Amino acid sequence: MNPSTSLARCEDTADELMDDWLFLSYGSLEPEVLEASRDGQEAVDKGKLKTKLVSAWNSVKYGWSLKQKSKFSKSSPVVMLGKSYKLKDPGERESFHCSFVSLLWLTYRRGFPPLAGCTLTNDSGWGCVLRTGQMMLAQGLLLHLLPPGWTWSVSHHVFKDDMDLESQPADFRPSFNEGTKKISRTLSLGSRLDRPMEATHRRVVSWFADRPTAPFGIHQLVELGKSSGKKAGDWYGPSIVAHIIRKAVAASVDLPDLVVYVAQDCTIYLEDVKKLCQRPPPHSWKSVIILVPVRLGGQDLNPSYISCVKKLLMLKCCIGIIGGKPKHSLFFVGFQGDHLLYMDPHYCQPTVDTTKENFPLESFHCKHPRKMSFSRMDPSCTIGFYAKNQNDFESLCVDVNEVLSMSAQTYPMFIFAEGPGREEQGSDTPTNSIAYIQRKKERKRVDTSGSMDEFVLL
Repeated sequence: MNPSTSLARCEDTADELMDDWLFLSYGSLEPEVLEASRDGQEAVDKGKLKTKLVSAWNSVKYGWSLKQKSKFSKSSPVVMLGKSYKLKDPGERESFHCSFVSLLWLTYRRGFPPLAGCTLTNDSGWGCVLRTGQMMLAQGLLLHLLPPGWTWSVSHHVFKDDMDLESQPADFRPSFNEGTKKISRTLSLGSRLDRPMEATHRRVVSWFADRPTAPFGIHQLVELGKSSGKKAGDWYGPSIVAHIIRKAVAASVDLPDLVVYVAQDCTIYLEDVKKLCQRPPPHSWKSVIILVPVRLGGQDLNPSYISCVKKLLMLKCCIGIIGGKPKHSLFFVGFQGDHLLYMDPHYCQPTVDTTKENFPLESFHCKHPRKMSFSRMDPSCTIGFYAKNQNDFESLCVDVNEVLSMSAQTYPMFIFAEGPGREEQGSDTPTNSIAYIQRKKERKRVDTSGSMDEFVLL
């Protein structure tokens, strides 16, 4: 993610690259003050120049890759967050694209207010796991606040078809056409535009805005990460981000009926979940997002876990996976064949002022479905689930347990256990970068320092 020796030219103009540089007039300063000011200003300018160059590098590197088309086969279905789509059917293909575009896409941003305690005004090169964590939380919030099957109405926006089907028939005509013709897309409830749902959609987006007051924005997540020994500019692993998300939801006044539970040592303790969700009558059971940090191998992904990952992504209760490649976080939302479907946060976009009425939403929705081979997946990841009520949670336990029990050749990815776990969820700081993986009464020591995360798995 970080440029080393070479830099590429960014599409930004020179004025945009210089927009927050600070120029001082030294004419009225005393010599000693002038010298100190120059030294301090040089440090500030160097810091800002470095962040701008990193931002430019990421915009070019990942901007080009985002415009490339991934090949999708029409012979095998695409599975995304619990639903399967047959791309050879034009209607299902359009339904898939509509559902994909409706997912919230949170990426690197530039030009936001400086993060507390530093001069950073963008998160290029270090904030990708925080962004994929935001995307997982956003998916949970959309399920929590909007009706089942909701899709974003883009009847007032132009989206061309960025999918590339292998061996398309000559008479195939996709519904997403290039050009200036506006596309009419309907919501699942049958209306052109449901104003209350669109207002909720915008409200959720604003919660992830890049400003200090946003409950799930980059400023708040960095602040909450300090208790885990992290600061702006540091690398955040998937397990630490899971605990940051838990703290952010707990601190939010906007979601009194939602809690987040983070599994301990690859174990979901049912008594702890019930304790979080239960409320005295007449109040109903709270909705819950369950985050499970796991490690699926040593330095590389153990191939025996691939079928289990696929089956989990086929469940309607699954809200995605914070994963990626080593030191390169991606948000996995589905798969086709032996390839994962993902959203990439490594595209640096200008900050959007969400306080303005009818602020633009296009940069929060990705129109490019991308794929990556399972073999390139980093073994360190966090799997997310959502249950709206007690019945949903009980169904979740049954469905997930059934998937985990199918992994007969390996130890399960994680387990459910009756009773409570450790006193309180607070052990969110990893101890070292060595994982101990036990198989058939033999413990093997594996160095995981080059991977995405740093926690101990027994």
